[in-house]
Amino acid sequence: MVSAQNVMAVEPIPVPPDIDALELTDSIDIHRDPVPRLQVSTAPGADGIVRRIEVPSRDGSSRSWAVFALANTSDEQVDRLLVAPYFQLVGSRLFWPELGSSRIVAITPSQGLAPVREHSLEADVFMITLDPGAVVTFVAELATPELPQLRLWKPEVYKETVNGYTLYRGIVLGISGLLALFLTILFVVKGTVMFPATAALAWSVLAYLCIDFGFINLLLKLNDGGEQLYRASAEVMLAASLIIFLYAYLNLNRWNIHYSHLALTTLVLLLGLLGVAVWDPSIASGIARLAMGIIGVLGFATILVLAWHGYDRAILLIPTWFLLIAWLVGAGMTVTGNLANDIVQPALGGGLVLIVLLIGFTVMQHAFAGGAIAQGLISDVERRALALTGAGDIIWDWDIDRDRIFTGNEVEELLNLKPGTLEGPARDWLDVLHPQDRDRFRATLDAVIDKRRGKVVQTFRLRSEDGHFRWFRLRARPIVGADGEVIRCVGTLLDVTEERTAEERLLHDAVHDNLTGLPNRELFMDRLRSAVIQANADTAGTKPTVIMLNLDRFKQVNDSIGISAGDSILLTVARRLSRLIGQQDTLARLNGDLYGLVVLSEKEPDRVVALADSLRKAVRSPITFGEREIFLTCSAGISLFEGGKQGIEDLMANAEIALNHARRLGGDRQEVFRPILRPLGKNVVDLEADLREAIKKENLGVHFQPIVRLEDQSVAGFEVLARWKHPKRGQISPTEFIPIAEQSGLIHELGMYMLEKGAHQLSYWQREIKTPNPLFVSVNLSSRQLLNHDLINDVKAVLSRSSLIQGTLKLELTESLVMSNPEYSAKVLERLRGLGAGLSLDDFGTGHSSLSYLQRFPFDTLKIDQSFVKPNGQTARSVLLRTIVAMGHDLGMSVVAEGAESEEEALELYQLGCEYAQGFFFGQAVTADEATKILRKMPMEEAAS
Repeated sequence: MVSAQNVMAVEPIPVPPDIDALELTDSIDIHRDPVPRLQVSTAPGADGIVRRIEVPSRDGSSRSWAVFALANTSDEQVDRLLVAPYFQLVGSRLFWPELGSSRIVAITPSQGLAPVREHSLEADVFMITLDPGAVVTFVAELATPELPQLRLWKPEVYKETVNGYTLYRGIVLGISGLLALFLTILFVVKGTVMFPATAALAWSVLAYLCIDFGFINLLLKLNDGGEQLYRASAEVMLAASLIIFLYAYLNLNRWNIHYSHLALTTLVLLLGLLGVAVWDPSIASGIARLAMGIIGVLGFATILVLAWHGYDRAILLIPTWFLLIAWLVGAGMTVTGNLANDIVQPALGGGLVLIVLLIGFTVMQHAFAGGAIAQGLISDVERRALALTGAGDIIWDWDIDRDRIFTGNEVEELLNLKPGTLEGPARDWLDVLHPQDRDRFRATLDAVIDKRRGKVVQTFRLRSEDGHFRWFRLRARPIVGADGEVIRCVGTLLDVTEERTAEERLLHDAVHDNLTGLPNRELFMDRLRSAVIQANADTAGTKPTVIMLNLDRFKQVNDSIGISAGDSILLTVARRLSRLIGQQDTLARLNGDLYGLVVLSEKEPDRVVALADSLRKAVRSPITFGEREIFLTCSAGISLFEGGKQGIEDLMANAEIALNHARRLGGDRQEVFRPILRPLGKNVVDLEADLREAIKKENLGVHFQPIVRLEDQSVAGFEVLARWKHPKRGQISPTEFIPIAEQSGLIHELGMYMLEKGAHQLSYWQREIKTPNPLFVSVNLSSRQLLNHDLINDVKAVLSRSSLIQGTLKLELTESLVMSNPEYSAKVLERLRGLGAGLSLDDFGTGHSSLSYLQRFPFDTLKIDQSFVKPNGQTARSVLLRTIVAMGHDLGMSVVAEGAESEEEALELYQLGCEYAQGFFFGQAVTADEATKILRKMPMEEAAS
């Protein structure tokens, strides 16, 4: 058994929330002695306690390790990217250089979430999360003994940096590739030996850049170590191509045979390094780097000697080779670590392309000097005439002395004008020009005459015979006479109508939806931003409101009738909504079947809600498609502007939360955002998953609160209540997990769970315990359950599985829930009553119900809210309480009072005629076994009777 290595605690590194990138390279503790596991003393946490953790290697082999600690000193959660590049030219060494590979196998934190590796071709990237005030020690299992660089980045800053370097690299690679291709084509055309040598150098540089920029990883799936072989080979070929170019360009064989021997020997030795690279890339790369430096110095000396003798090629190469020497010095300082900067590596790549570009220009300058190409086959005037004809431009000539413009017949034919319409004084053009272009056109011509120099580059519109305008671009220069005055202005006129139309179409499509023509998300967000800025600066009370509308069941409709029909529906909906909004409002298609609306025409919340309701009704109208009618509904989420620091992201997020809540409630409704709809905490996702698991495994507690008969204070029934003891967090209040169940859609499963458990327990009591009157239980129903179309079938299934006395399984619904949709509620309640379920109206008196509606509902029990039961010192309380009890009896309902907490309150309720009561005075919610004991302890005479 191999013992683990012990490591002392490290000092935590603070992670400021406002720093874009944090350098960790010099602050980590690296253990290069390979061991299969590592014992680490963690950095002291906020409580000052130092703990010990042991981290084994992932595959059980001996590894090098890196240890560091991070401290989140802020009160917010911090998400950062931990980045370790595969290859760093800075400090990679001249001899036996580090050629790069994957650095980190895995990272283990002392606490919190495990870092998640993100895909990257250039670095080991891990997403780490630091809780507020947390101090976390990280143990990194290294794939190599070296870790050249380790940084902590903000995710968005790192992505922007990578994108910036990617753009730069793409430009450099594009230039390098075009240059290599161009030099290769020149070799085919010209055929001189210097062109293939220069092309070989260009292709070598392109190969080196492809590897250095990581482009090779996109083409080839390299295993670990494969990139090192390619990198070493590229450096060898770069050194070899320098020898080939220098020999071919300077034509060294004409000076001395020893030059040829030396060049050939060096080339053979360098090419032999390719075999060495297969065995050990580091050795081959080190020799190649040293060879490049020697070639650069000796080549510069050779160039200077030949230039001293008057050799033209050498003289032309001096500036370029001097830049190469400067590049080699910079590269040498970089690999030795004397020049360390983030941009030095891409800058060296760009500099290498610049050097090859200058070499290419030098070669072309010498190769074509005095050649046949430099000798004109045609005159300059003829060449200009041919170029003008080939370009298809129209001649524009203004004779200033005669004030006459000549354009030929081409423009008049394009505009369907009479011949000679545009041939005349410049002022005649003002009648044909677009009104917005006239002043600019006149001012430009006047400026050319006054200044006697410059050029005219102007785009304007000319009116055709049918009244439409076409775009033209004028490019002209003034011609000065012997007296220094402008005598003519000559140039070309080009029809650019299609180009301008395409530009306008692109601009329109960039901010509008192609299907509906509505603004897209970008334009929507821009207008919302402007509205919020105006609202913050406007004292008149401008309040922008965001409404999100989403079509219900559109995916099913789209799948059943086809995509083309779905597009037609989206277009129809867009037109209907557009007709209902104000001119200052903005309707946009955000994506798919989601529409967004910025409302500025309405300021009052009730008017905004009314507008949302009218929009929903417009969508609800049937849509005719072919021979069929399609019925759709939509859900709406409303986010009201509250001022202050509320931004557009808050408005959008709040509207989306309200929309999701409306959809969870069954759709075809609008919801105004309220803070209670927002998730209750950062652990809500985990809590939701735990709640789902508790319901699935039946680990959720079911308690029963006694409901007593006030006449003899015997137990008449129970109210079923949910209790949840979390395995880690302990007891969780219903006020915390019930809203989570509502928001996540679990409330239906939770309600059915409680209904099943309550019915099963009631069946047992009615079967095993004899009471004078049948026991009953009350189970609460939520709005989500009432709106669920499967509620009736679910209740029917529960009643069929339990042998219960009719009416003893009571379903409790709040007054506000029933009155939210009274017509629908009345139909559902009648069906439930017909199945044999009892119905109890909960929290009576707290809502705004209509008694005309209330008498239509088939409730058999009325529950008085505890706010009417608790003494509050008001004389009207007793009157209201007596009135509610009497009204319940007149409607044929039993009356249950909630919140009875003293004997005086129980006595008062009994004297007022209330039959039942529940509260802490009669007992809190207990388990099923404890409730059974309560029932069995009832006096024997009650059971006998």
